[in-house]
Amino acid sequence: MDTEFTKLGLCDALAFAVQEMGYTTPTPIQTQAIPVVLKGGDVIGSAQTGTGKTAAFALPIIQRLAGHGKLRCLILEPTRELALQVEEAFQKFAKFTDLRVTIVYGGVGYGKQLEDLRHGMDILAATPGRLLDHLEQGNCSLKDVDILVLDEVDRMLDMGFLPDVRRIVQQTPKTRQTLFFTATLPPEIAQLAGWALRDPLKIEIGRQRSPAETVSHGFYPVVASQKFELLQLLLERTDFKSVLIFTRTRMGADRIARKLQGNGHTVGVMHSDRNQRERIEALDGFKSGKFEVLVATDIAARGLDIAGVSHVINYDVPENAEDYVHRIGRTGRAHHTGDAFTLVTEEDVRDARSIERYMGVGVERKKLDGFPYIYSALFDEKALAEVAAETAKPVSRLHRGARR
Repeated sequence: MDTEFTKLGLCDALAFAVQEMGYTTPTPIQTQAIPVVLKGGDVIGSAQTGTGKTAAFALPIIQRLAGHGKLRCLILEPTRELALQVEEAFQKFAKFTDLRVTIVYGGVGYGKQLEDLRHGMDILAATPGRLLDHLEQGNCSLKDVDILVLDEVDRMLDMGFLPDVRRIVQQTPKTRQTLFFTATLPPEIAQLAGWALRDPLKIEIGRQRSPAETVSHGFYPVVASQKFELLQLLLERTDFKSVLIFTRTRMGADRIARKLQGNGHTVGVMHSDRNQRERIEALDGFKSGKFEVLVATDIAARGLDIAGVSHVINYDVPENAEDYVHRIGRTGRAHHTGDAFTLVTEEDVRDARSIERYMGVGVERKKLDGFPYIYSALFDEKALAEVAAETAKPVSRLHRGARR
């Protein structure tokens, strides 16, 4: 079998599994990482979302491992959703092998996880907290780990997991191969990388501060009282396959979901107040097409691989500029195009400007034809400039006026 993937060194069985999943051409990070991982080298990589990062480490890992029933590969993920996603990818890629893949994460009981660990596995995807629990109880051992993957390390830093990560890494052999993926490299992560890696190859794909080129995105100015009305019309006017809507708060996500359901949309909701079963049902329902809309907080923004998301709508502007890039990175993935709309109110001007400064480029302001806008200084460039010059003030001077 002669394909672009076999040219990277992958065996025919893996190339066939990849082909069966519809992939024909390796992405840039796969082209760079696969040969290095196959040779046993350490990697520190950063790539924009939707670049095929999981396959870049999963495929060569599967090829390097032989099924012995011992835990030889450990993948640490910051959230259970990401761990589930990685475990699913490994299961699909390894379907023509005898490798056993297992997962452990918090928020659920220990029974099934204990049973799976006792049966033995070759590859384990895990969240740090639950894995430490199992290690401390003697339910598994990391003494035979040949390959360690630390994924979304910047997210682990945000969630306070780095001490747990260090404790886990210390229980793996020093001779292991380590693959380290992070979107950013602040001092704490750089220090961890220096401690955990040995002469790594650095792979950086795309500008970390920019959305993928396949995403068309714009700001839609609107007064706060008309946000949901504009959202509704955007959905009516848009030929979408599936829409991911982000809100800042859990209560906001629930409120928007209820309103959309009342208007006839099929909607899933995903945030940290939802229990594990509800979150899995929402995510699976969105992936399968049962829900045309998924309303979520930023818990779903990073790393989740949801194929076929045609549109992302930021109902609320994220306070963190980096989260904007991660949010809209849910669409336009793996060579597909996507659209992202962000509703910007008077109170969001500073955050919107911060996003533009972070990306180093302006974002086009757009108006929806036929929408009965209430006039706002958001539509007056001169007034908007005056407001931008006074960003230190806690209250915006933008005013509301009469309906035009």
